[in-house]
Amino acid sequence: MIFRLYRVLGLSLLVCMGALAATAQDPLTLRQAVDQALGQSPEAAIARAGDQEAKSAATIARTQLLPHLNFTEDISRGDDPVYAFGTRLRQGQFTQSDFALDALNHPQSIGNFATRFSGSWTAFDSFKTQREIHSADLLRASASSSAKAVDQQIVLNVVGAYQSVLYAQREIDVAEHEQETASALLASVDDHVKAGLAVESDRMSAQVNVAARKQELIAAQGDLDLAWAQLREAMGVPDLKASELKPIEPHAFDQLPLEQELATAAKTRPDLTALVQAQSAQVSGLRAAKSNFGPVVSTYGNWEEDRGSLGSSGGNNWVAGVQISVDILPIGKRAQLAQQTAAKQKIDAQLSASQQHVRLEVSQAHIHRRTAELSLETAQAALDQSAEGLRILKNRYGAGLANITDLLRAEDAERQSQSNYWHAVYGNAMAYAELLYATGTLTPAAAEDLQ
Repeated sequence: MIFRLYRVLGLSLLVCMGALAATAQDPLTLRQAVDQALGQSPEAAIARAGDQEAKSAATIARTQLLPHLNFTEDISRGDDPVYAFGTRLRQGQFTQSDFALDALNHPQSIGNFATRFSGSWTAFDSFKTQREIHSADLLRASASSSAKAVDQQIVLNVVGAYQSVLYAQREIDVAEHEQETASALLASVDDHVKAGLAVESDRMSAQVNVAARKQELIAAQGDLDLAWAQLREAMGVPDLKASELKPIEPHAFDQLPLEQELATAAKTRPDLTALVQAQSAQVSGLRAAKSNFGPVVSTYGNWEEDRGSLGSSGGNNWVAGVQISVDILPIGKRAQLAQQTAAKQKIDAQLSASQQHVRLEVSQAHIHRRTAELSLETAQAALDQSAEGLRILKNRYGAGLANITDLLRAEDAERQSQSNYWHAVYGNAMAYAELLYATGTLTPAAAEDLQ
């Protein structure tokens, strides 16, 4: 019985270890890479901090509607005549003898413990505060939209870096295969030279071909290391280890009419939305600057208790009032109004320039997307043709009907067609991702569809 229990436990442990090993060996998907980047990228952290900063600014703007209340505990001592006279009066200790000229001119030093509550509240400021609050809310929304734009840029960077790694891995596969093929060809040429069916120059050409394939493999390995470095930077994970990635297979992506894509971009591009919101905020800021010329009505109040010592009793007093103020020489406010006007003109120009730039980006992405799809179809056909051509030339060379130069040219064509094919596969996916980014719809879920 105990033996069976150990056996069951042992089998369970092996199953768990196998499951853990399988999990550890699962390839890194594009969606996982995107999620890690959005969580750890420094650019994403900067955007989130900017969003939080704008939220705090909106909260600060609202505090202007609240009354200000202060508490003060003041301890003082002195023999200044005015100070001594006022202190005795506030403490409620003023007597007839304090009117003596000598006591007024040369008073004895006196101490005072003053407890004071004071407050003020702006009841009306020509709606300046309300407009500043509205501007702060719009800037907060603009910061949130800007953060979304940063997220989409991060997703695009990860997609590009991820596909660069995949392409570099494919290039290594092609280079390794071509190196094996070149070595096999060199062995075949050696046999032909020994049999008198080929000359020594054929052997030298084959040897040069082997050396060239080695150089290409070395270069491909360097490109893979660089691609991994770019993916680490895009994901914000500097210690990311090279591992298996889930391949991106050839896809046939849907393509909408250009005018529809332009309309989508105008509605959904987060950077454009951020500029529109910033423009509205600037309009509200300009109105606040104009309101600054209006009258301000504020209230204030003060309660104070004065004592000769900390524990003694004394006098207390209060005062309250309403104040109306108008700036009759608003030179500084005119300068602020001019500054806000210039800022409004600047944001208007920025929005107009960005709208034109977005239209160009969408148009370029639309054309690039269509071109990439056609390139993929052409690359697929060329790959099939080059493979068949190489097969025919290998048979002809083996029969002595073709020379080494023709065979090497066919191998070069076949190798180039493989490279072009995978470049077209990843270029097609990247072109679609760029189109999604240009229209403002490149979300993590959309990036997952690329795979």
